[in-house]
Order: sequence, then structure tokens, then C-alpha cells
Amino acid sequence: MELSLDELQKIKNNSGIIGNSAGLNRAINIAVQVAVTDLSVLVLGESGAGKEKIPQIIHRYSRRAGKNYIAVNCGAIPEGTIDSELFGHVKGAFTNAITERKGYFEEANCGTIFLDEVAELPMPTQARLLRVLESGEFMKVGSSKVEKTDVRIIAATNVNLQERINNGKFREDLFYRLNTVPIFIPPLRERKEDILLLFRKFARDFSDKYGMPAITLSPDAITLLENYRWPGNVRELKHVADQISAIEKGNTISAETLKRYLIDIHSTSLPAIIGGTRANDFSNEREILYKVLFDMKKEMDEMKILLNDIIDQNPNIRYSLNNNDNRIITDLSDTLKINTQVQPIHPETIQYQHASEPHDDEIVEEVRSLADQEKDLIIKVLSKNNNKRKLTAEELGISERTLYRKIKEYGIAK
Repeated sequence: MELSLDELQKIKNNSGIIGNSAGLNRAINIAVQVAVTDLSVLVLGESGAGKEKIPQIIHRYSRRAGKNYIAVNCGAIPEGTIDSELFGHVKGAFTNAITERKGYFEEANCGTIFLDEVAELPMPTQARLLRVLESGEFMKVGSSKVEKTDVRIIAATNVNLQERINNGKFREDLFYRLNTVPIFIPPLRERKEDILLLFRKFARDFSDKYGMPAITLSPDAITLLENYRWPGNVRELKHVADQISAIEKGNTISAETLKRYLIDIHSTSLPAIIGGTRANDFSNEREILYKVLFDMKKEMDEMKILLNDIIDQNPNIRYSLNNNDNRIITDLSDTLKINTQVQPIHPETIQYQHASEPHDDEIVEEVRSLADQEKDLIIKVLSKNNNKRKLTAEELGISERTLYRKIKEYGIAK
């Protein structure tokens, strides 16, 4: 049975949720209906879409509402300590384990535990989690004693778990245990009717907090706001609203002004890559670059075939080429009329420079390696966020663990 509009609005008000899109309303409906059970729930959606609100609603409307609610970011805990964090450890289990420690599953007994970024869990930890889901049992690190816990487990991820399973990075049996009830949070670009409401709410909150005049948007800025892709979703929208409120200070914001705060504005017109990944992911950039390079190679191959055909059909040209007759070469280039100018998808990455003289060779700048591009992007976003890795990872749409590995791999200075 679906909730009435009044009931939905009451839940949104209590949870700090803004929006009236159909996808958002459906997610809330499912959350309330499943709350009265103890079924495991898997919340799906892009980074920054607001997935953390759903577990809070489920806990609030469940029989466990008066018990502990613990949210754990699995991607932010180092692999070497995550078992201790989740399941606890006994004294002497490892270096510096000077006392016994309770884990989150013990602390959350009779309550709810929310495992955000569950796809980042190491395989051994996944096996431990599966045991909790199946029997409610676990063992602390360094102990052989079986402990019992009664927790409601809600997990969330922004990656394709089926792909992880296919790549051997996620257990299939764990996926089915977690995915008893899936709830999908739509990305902000699919909630266009909610974008302006959210922006005004964030701008008003900033104004009330710091005593500044609330900013307003011109009609063209509203159009731009609603048609932007928002790869960072609600989190990115809030950052933009806060930045503009702090810097522009009560002015009416035009589209030109707004563009300066939209870091992904130039990629909104790029072709979509099938597979559900974000357009600015590193993997997507690689696919686009590969396509450009393959197209260039194809055109060059076609030019070679055409040139060879013409030479084969005219022996005089072959003789003249062998004798370095520049006049014949020039005549040949005029005859072919081949247009070698190519418009790259990423003009910042692949550039073509044409000499002013009609017979000068075309200069093609060396294509920077994909690793260099990835490194530069990480450095840029780190600098923007004052080297705060958590904010940087959120903006890049990757886990803190992945970001740490990239920083170490590329030797990026702190």
C-alpha cells in the first residue's frame, strides 16, 4: 500500500529530504514498507545521490527504532583494520591491540548497521559478513569464540556489483543475501523538477547560517542549472550553492556566472557511454580517447591505400618519388585533395596545428598518456579541496582507498 502525499511529505520533512520526483517517492515508499521486516536491503545509486537517507528512514520506522543505528563507510577503512572495526578484536590479536575492543556489529546489537560502499570490502571480510547474514554469528579478530548478534543490515553501493562478481571481486552469494530488497535512488539529472527546489534550500540554509542575503538565479541560470548533468548529484549541487553564496553574496546569478562553478560543464555534450557509468569517469575518458585514436588510424590507413593505388596506376610518379622530385610530389598532393584536418573530441588533449605555409608539414602534438591525465585530474581536485582526501574521493566518484592507491602509485606529493 502506497503512502499518501501527506504521509510522504511528513517523512521527507523528518528526514530532511527535498523533492517530489516519482523515482524519489517510490524509493521512500519501498523503504517504509520494508521497514517493518528484518529483510536485508541494498540501496543502489550514484555517488552523492542521497543513498544514506534510505537506511535512516528504514531504521526510524522499524521495531529497532529505539536501538543503535551505526553507519559505516567501508571504503574509508584501511583493509588491514576493517575486520577489527566491524567485528572487534581481543587483547593481543595484533600489534598495538593492548585491550579488547567491541566491533560495530556488537555495538549495533538489536539495532541497524548501514554498510556504505559495501563493494569495497575485501574478500575475506565479505566471507565474515556472509556468516553474519546467514546465522548472526561472528568471531572477533584473534578469537576462536563464536559471538552472536541480532542486527538489521542495510548496504549501499554506487558500482555495478554484477561486474564485480564477474571480475572475482565480490561474492555472488553475498550479493544475493544483501539484495533481498533493492531500492534505487535516481540520479539528480533524472529529477529535474527537484533541482531548483534543492538549490534554493541550500542557498537559504547558507543565508540563515551566516547572515548573508540569499542569492537568486536569473531565468537563463535556472535553465542551465536544470539541464546540467550533475555528475556529483545532490552533494555537488550543495557545494555549488555554498560556493556561490559565499563568493557572489546576494547577487542575482546569471548563466555565465553559474558556468564558472560547474566543473563538468564542458563534458555535458559528450556522447554517452553505454553501461551506466558517469561520463567523466576515467574508464569513459579512456574509451573516448581510444575511439579518437582508432578513427585517426583508420583514416591514415585509408590515405595510404589511396596513395599506393595512385602510385601503382602511374609509374612516372613512382619514378619521380624515388628520385626526390619535389615538383611531382607537390603535384601529387594537389591531385589527392585529401583533407587531413580532424576535429578531436577533446581539444585540450589532442591538438592539431597547421603551418601557415601551404606545403609545410602538419604538426601533431604528442598525445599525453592516460595515466598523466588521471594524475593531473587527481592533483587538480586535491588542490581544490585543500588536500582533503575524503572530499576529493567524493568529487571523483571513487573510494578513499582507491584514491590513496592512486596517490601512492603516481607519487603525488602531499
